[in-house]
Amino acid sequence: MSNQSHLNSLYYLTFSNYGEKQLLLSIVIFFIYVMGVLGNLIIIIVIYLDSHLHTPMYFFLCALAFVDICYPTVTLPKLIDILLSGDNSITFIQCFTQLFFFFALAGIEVALLSSMAYDHYVAICKPLRYHLIMKGKTCAQIIAGILISGFINSIFFTSLVSKLSICRSNKIKPFFCDIKAVADISCDIFTFYNAIYVESFAVGFMAFSLNVISYINIIRNILNIKSKAGRQKTFSTCISHITVMIILYGSAFWMYMRPPSESVYLDPVFSLLYTGVTPMLNPLIYSLRNKEVKNALIRIVRKKFV
Repeated sequence: MSNQSHLNSLYYLTFSNYGEKQLLLSIVIFFIYVMGVLGNLIIIIVIYLDSHLHTPMYFFLCALAFVDICYPTVTLPKLIDILLSGDNSITFIQCFTQLFFFFALAGIEVALLSSMAYDHYVAICKPLRYHLIMKGKTCAQIIAGILISGFINSIFFTSLVSKLSICRSNKIKPFFCDIKAVADISCDIFTFYNAIYVESFAVGFMAFSLNVISYINIIRNILNIKSKAGRQKTFSTCISHITVMIILYGSAFWMYMRPPSESVYLDPVFSLLYTGVTPMLNPLIYSLRNKEVKNALIRIVRKKFV
């Protein structure tokens, strides 16, 4: 990045312009982080140990849980350190490492949620063809394609950001390094914002549309279920999934689709929603409310401790 010789570090504004210690906020964020990691780790262990869960749906859930451990780990431990120490500086190497992994994992997360929405659609709307469509090999290819495309996309955008020249400030507004944060302090802010809008539309909006289409078809199918109890149970599950989707996409669209001149005071809050709260909620919404996962967890606990 140009002008690195004149600037040794970047500085997070991180809920404050002065870098004072914030113990209470650090405890809240630590709780969010630990709950998210433990919840997702439990899901991975349960799915791995219980052979009844070795199906395409739980294969996607396991992949999502792994990403939901890595995703907040890129940003939240550094934020906790800043809030405890009051030192809000970060080197350029740390910044670009964080930027690369955050952007890659965010893209993978979005693509995985879309794949899971499609998986739910096939399971509910085409149950007789489910195992033919969602074969193990097909799911593995989907996961591999998502991982490869996520990291390739991140390499491309990280290389673009590395060529930007900093001329506005060495202080970034969010609590982590991402593409928009660095673009905001660069000389080429408006040119690069166009690239961000294109990326947000291509990846975010299209993935969001796929989720919406899948759940519209699922809800239409639910309305045809004759059993009131079955209809309520399936509808409740869908509402939970849609709630997480709204939190994730709503906060992300606020961050990446709004004009740079709009108010930025809520940016840290929205950033925390999609970097910390969503990965914490995913195991609760997608797995621990699932009867099969709960039964598998009970079986494992009984086998180990009873």
